[in-house]
Amino acid sequence: MSTRNREKRRAKQKARAERGRAAAAGPGSRYDREREQRELSLRSARALIAAALDAHDQGDDAALANHLASLATPPGGAGGHRIVNTCLDSLLDGLVEMLWEAGWQPADLHRVVSRRAGVRVAALAVDAIAAQMRQYAPSTVDERWTGQLRALDATVWWDDDDHWLDAWGTRHGCGRPEVLGDAVELVNLLRGLPVIQMLGPVPGTARRGGAGGAGGVGSGSGGVDQGLLDKVRALLAKAESTSFAEEAEALTAKAQQLMARHSIDEALLAAQRTATVEPIGRRIGIDNPYEAAKAILLNVIAGANRCHAVWAKHLGSSTVVGYPSDIDAVELLYTSLLVQATTAMTHAGTRQDRHGRSRTRSFRQSFLTAFATRIGERLRVATEQASAQAVAEAGDPRLLPVLASRDESVRAAVAAMFPEIVEKSVSGTDREGLAFGRAAADLATLRIRDEVAGSSSAPAGSRDR
Repeated sequence: MSTRNREKRRAKQKARAERGRAAAAGPGSRYDREREQRELSLRSARALIAAALDAHDQGDDAALANHLASLATPPGGAGGHRIVNTCLDSLLDGLVEMLWEAGWQPADLHRVVSRRAGVRVAALAVDAIAAQMRQYAPSTVDERWTGQLRALDATVWWDDDDHWLDAWGTRHGCGRPEVLGDAVELVNLLRGLPVIQMLGPVPGTARRGGAGGAGGVGSGSGGVDQGLLDKVRALLAKAESTSFAEEAEALTAKAQQLMARHSIDEALLAAQRTATVEPIGRRIGIDNPYEAAKAILLNVIAGANRCHAVWAKHLGSSTVVGYPSDIDAVELLYTSLLVQATTAMTHAGTRQDRHGRSRTRSFRQSFLTAFATRIGERLRVATEQASAQAVAEAGDPRLLPVLASRDESVRAAVAAMFPEIVEKSVSGTDREGLAFGRAAADLATLRIRDEVAGSSSAPAGSRDR
């Protein structure tokens, strides 16, 4: 029996025991009066929380402050205090569970709460996630979820479940009204989130080691092994930090060789296996500022690595669809090139128009857009060269048909996950920024891996939904 089912059974047993004690005590007894008082306090707390949520939703700060003050000092003393905590905990738990079933993952929730409510409320979201996730046996939670939880440090660190909101407030230096205000803000935000694409099995349904997924997209295996990733990250870190272009190029070239060989070998081995490795989806954060230009950069990198990127501006992320090892390459390369582009953009300084007004934002948006467009051009040229070289080195006539089949599988996965994709072009308006961006792209150390499929003909735009 799962942890979640055991907890439900214990709750039912507790409710039956309470009903038995009430029956034994008889109507009008002290126990009966206490039970009625608890139920009254529970209804009162729920009504106040609902009123606070409505006030928050309507932007009525005065009414919200009054409701929070009432929640902070409820009738019943410590018992009323505990009931308010229980109501909020139950709300958060139910909302988080509902969002898992609506396609959200831990990293997604943390990202969107950070963008819309700030760091402190995002920290509260992490603890709400940790509280909800402990219901599931580890063997029923997908490995990708486990990795996200570990990255967020989503752990149950508090001792008393009845007072975990109080413990959270103490940890973050918040008074009771502030804690309640953050909890109400988080509840209001979570209940307004939309259904998004399901990228894997929800907690409680995963089976470790097996293929899974939603919408025909499996979890697959075939990702880059951790040892190789560590080597590639170390090489790229050196490439980003060195001031010598030749050294950076050599370091990046070594990283690209490692990834290219792995990608070729993985494609050929997968073709020989009886168990099929299928494309997966992974959401990658696209942060402000200049998010449109950054989405273009990720899009052209994905296209050059046999992946597709779909940007959801309102969620602050792009979903990259492809095979696990190719997505790993896209994510590493995007991170590295974004560092290089940001460094070059910062070094270019600020800008003003002839009237002395700042045009720095326009300049930098154009800079990054041009950088991404030029990187796309370089990737397409590199793809044409690397394709022929990869075939020659592999010495296997099956390579191109295998890669073509994988390309088709990725396109089919994208069509299944995003049946309505809108292509949008984003262009810069600052001529100097465009020129500087193209120049910086020409100097960038480009690849962490060679592309081994045909060249991409996609425009330097972003897929949006």
